[in-house]
Order: sequence, then C-alpha cells, then structure tokens
Amino acid sequence: MECEMPTVNSNPEEMREIFNSVKTIAILGLSPDETKASHRVAKYLKNAGYKIVPIYPKEEEILGEKVYRSLAEIPFKVDMIDIFRKADAFDAIADAAIARGDIDVFWGQLGLINNKAAQKAKDAGMKVVQNHCTKIEHAALM
Repeated sequence: MECEMPTVNSNPEEMREIFNSVKTIAILGLSPDETKASHRVAKYLKNAGYKIVPIYPKEEEILGEKVYRSLAEIPFKVDMIDIFRKADAFDAIADAAIARGDIDVFWGQLGLINNKAAQKAKDAGMKVVQNHCTKIEHAALM
C-alpha cells in the first residue's frame, strides 16, 4: 500500500478562518460509542458551540442530535463536513457534497487523504482540509 501525501490542503490561517466562519458541521461516521474518536471530536465541537449533525447508518440520536443517514437527507444548510470514513469513500462524499451545493468546507480527519476527491471538492468551491483533526486544530488555533 502506498501512502498518499496531501496535495490539496489548507494552512493554519485558513483553518482558523474556517473555525470562525462555520456554524453547522455534519460529522460523517459519527459513532454513538463514546470511546471512538468521532464521538469525542463531535462532543468537543458541540461544546465549542458548533451545531453538530450526525451522519450514521443507525441510531436515531447521538449527542442529543437527530441522526441522518446521508448528506442528502439533511434539510438545512451545512457549512462543513467532517469525515470519519475511509479515504476511498471520499469520492462519493465529494459528489454528495457537490450535489448539495451548500457545503463550504470538506474536511478529512487525521490520517485520511484522497487528493482526487479533495481536488474535486476544491474545484467546486469548497475549502479543503485533509489529514488534520478538527479537535486538535481547533484547540491549537482558537
């Protein structure tokens, strides 16, 4: 397996701007399991004042928020997607984000890189972050 380095990515100043501008964050792969990174990150972001929108294949509620099965099901604007899915799922996620037309930020969590999907999202006008944890970056920058 070849490790991919991000060729499409935001710098710390752009990340700070992202955190200052977004209000609603859809968390793709938000687990109800409190020991999972996705749960801890979402809880941190919610406590930091962001509206969290869980996307998960089951459960009705996570962290007190209604769970949706896909981006397409969310009936309101989403500013950012925070992705806790395997990098090979990014292509379909980018397509779904582009189809919505209202997502400003495409964020792939720490260890997740898919430059093809990232470039697609960037070409559609989204800011892109790959291989960075929203919790770590928020705590460091804000």
